[in-house]
Amino acid sequence: MKTVELSKRMQAVADFVTKGNRVCDVGCDHGYVSIYLVQTLAAPAVLAMDVNKGPLLGAGEHIRQYGVEDYITLRLSDGLTAYGIGEADSLVCAGMGGRLLYHILTKEPEKTCDFRELILQPQSEIALFRKWLRENGFLIVDENMIWEDEKFYPMMKVKPPAYGGTDHTFSDFDAEGGGLLSEDRFGPVLLKKKHPVLKEFIRRELKMKQRILEGMPEGEEVGKTADRKRELAKETEILEKTLLRLVTE
Repeated sequence: MKTVELSKRMQAVADFVTKGNRVCDVGCDHGYVSIYLVQTLAAPAVLAMDVNKGPLLGAGEHIRQYGVEDYITLRLSDGLTAYGIGEADSLVCAGMGGRLLYHILTKEPEKTCDFRELILQPQSEIALFRKWLRENGFLIVDENMIWEDEKFYPMMKVKPPAYGGTDHTFSDFDAEGGGLLSEDRFGPVLLKKKHPVLKEFIRRELKMKQRILEGMPEGEEVGKTADRKRELAKETEILEKTLLRLVTE
């Protein structure tokens, strides 16, 4: 039977799973990543979980269509609530907001820290999410960024403290204000790789902020408008410095 086809971003997520690991796919949606991992022998077994019955029913139909029902277990679960420690080696959480992902990982930390690796793809508040990982002993060991459907999708492979976390080695990119390092903003591994999609992301962000700044009224030195102008100027400076180093070093 033909191997299931994944979108570019979900293919990148699946590629991060260490071959031979048992996988827990939280927020499995239609089950395609789970099916792909089993079909390609990347995972001997997958526990596919979702908080909603509808996606699970759809996933069940797809699993039967591809003939992999002996290798994938479906389970209704709010995050990791229905997961039992030791059932899997890799956790996959993709396609959800950073705040929700943070909630899933922190609700039952003993379960989160039991996995050998976490494959994560937060879609919002990414800098703050990376900062939380860094401050709590999780180590980002690999990253990728995909441009698909007019959107940028960063993703990361993370080691919990018990499996090689905490040993952070930062690049020499400058620390920035607001408690966020450049590694938090742009990704430590993406910076190290000088990832081409990251470069394009920074270019677009820089152009957008420059247009906003140029469109703001002149002569405002106090008040909210002035504060916003200073904030935009600082953000523009950070983007310019980071992009220059990515393209020249």
